[in-house]
Amino acid sequence: MLDAKQIAFLRTELETAQNPLFFYDNDADGLASFLLLYRFCREGKGIIFKSNKKNLGVSFLQKVEEIQPDKIFVLDIAEIDQEFIDRANRPIFWLDHHPPQQRNNVHYFNPLIKNPKSYYPTTYLAYQVTQIPADVWIATTGCLADYMIPDFIDLFIEKHPEFLKKKDDLPTILYKREMEKLVKLFFFILKGPSVEVHKSIKILTRLESPNEIFKQESSQGKFLWKRFQKINLKYEQILKDAQKTVTRNKLLLFEYGDDKWSFTTNIANELMVRYPKKVILIARKKTGEMKCSIRAQTPIIDSLKNAMAGLQARGGGHPTACGAVIKDTDWDEFLKRFTEEIKKIPPVK
Repeated sequence: MLDAKQIAFLRTELETAQNPLFFYDNDADGLASFLLLYRFCREGKGIIFKSNKKNLGVSFLQKVEEIQPDKIFVLDIAEIDQEFIDRANRPIFWLDHHPPQQRNNVHYFNPLIKNPKSYYPTTYLAYQVTQIPADVWIATTGCLADYMIPDFIDLFIEKHPEFLKKKDDLPTILYKREMEKLVKLFFFILKGPSVEVHKSIKILTRLESPNEIFKQESSQGKFLWKRFQKINLKYEQILKDAQKTVTRNKLLLFEYGDDKWSFTTNIANELMVRYPKKVILIARKKTGEMKCSIRAQTPIIDSLKNAMAGLQARGGGHPTACGAVIKDTDWDEFLKRFTEEIKKIPPVK
């Protein structure tokens, strides 16, 4: 987490920003982080960092030139090229919770630097800075979406008992309570035509309550509700297909093609809860690559790295929640290695 000095510093930088530019990751944690900071300063422009990009590199300098920001905030993005930092020629404030990186001339905030065993989503850091009670629904959603129960969840329960009446374990909160819909909404509205995605995010920067969506209390909320229902139908069908592949094997593998929407992260998360003793590998084939989400109840990242060694592959993430991109020509070899690697992992009790 951030200390008092860091919080005060970032808050001042937000308050004095005239035209900030926000780069944020294409998931619920990244989205929630952006919403919190943007709703605090009410200035600037947000740019979604798509997961098919390796890092925030020089190709994004075009956006810097177009928008001419006075400050740049980078949220929930694991890597930034040093060349981007140098050529952007503006103050950069980087909030993240992935494995720490070494970069120069950037204000870098990552809880893992001080405590390698800590786990705080970027949303949590953003809410430490903004501390707007009315936005606790955004902060709680972002944290839960990244599999963390925040210490301010009691405030959320007080304000929004229609979504969660009491504190419970994560699987129950995420898949057996109304909170499930709110978490999925933050993932799902980032999918689909870019015009609809941008409209959805713009609406979220202005909503006063999630009930505008789920109780259709405003025209903007109705738009988001219809989008959510439409996308959720696609998700439920793919989830049903994935469950048909369950066997007695330790590895639960599900592959699907780019003729369907990408839900690898969400399906992997839900299957991990439904089948806690298995290692979950969800892979979507697109443009000659297998794009994967990997989950387990025990650390899996070393198994992933060992399986990728020497192959046309890249990946990483958190100990029990990883992502990877494997060239389809190396896919069979990767699967063979990965299957052997996970045999070394002690079974979940």
